[in-house]
Amino acid sequence: MPRFNALNTEVLAITTDSVYSTKIMLQTSPSARKVNYPILSDRSLRVSKQYGVLNEDAGFAYRGSFLIDPEGRVQWSIVNPQPVGRSIEETLRIIEGLQYNRATGEGLPPDWQPGSRGIPTGWDYVGKY
Repeated sequence: MPRFNALNTEVLAITTDSVYSTKIMLQTSPSARKVNYPILSDRSLRVSKQYGVLNEDAGFAYRGSFLIDPEGRVQWSIVNPQPVGRSIEETLRIIEGLQYNRATGEGLPPDWQPGSRGIPTGWDYVGKY
């Protein structure tokens, strides 16, 4: 996760699987062997319920990503349907955008990319960008 580290961002994975099944997956799956961040077990389903990703009727948690700022507030979240994977590139873009906003106070237009300029914020600028 060097790109996340470069952005001073910690990554945690939370699964409803047991620590035992997660351990086996990490030992046997070639792609899972590349994981180098903590994976936490939410067997109680408490975290999944609190973050609104638990489908209690079907008995699984949706794939959710949450960006939590240094003050502990959720700044961005996305919940993907089961057949759709997450975009690491979009997550990194959002992190960089939030950090850019914190540093400059500027807003970000749609499709903003790191290295691009932001836009002024405030009522005087509404509809001008």
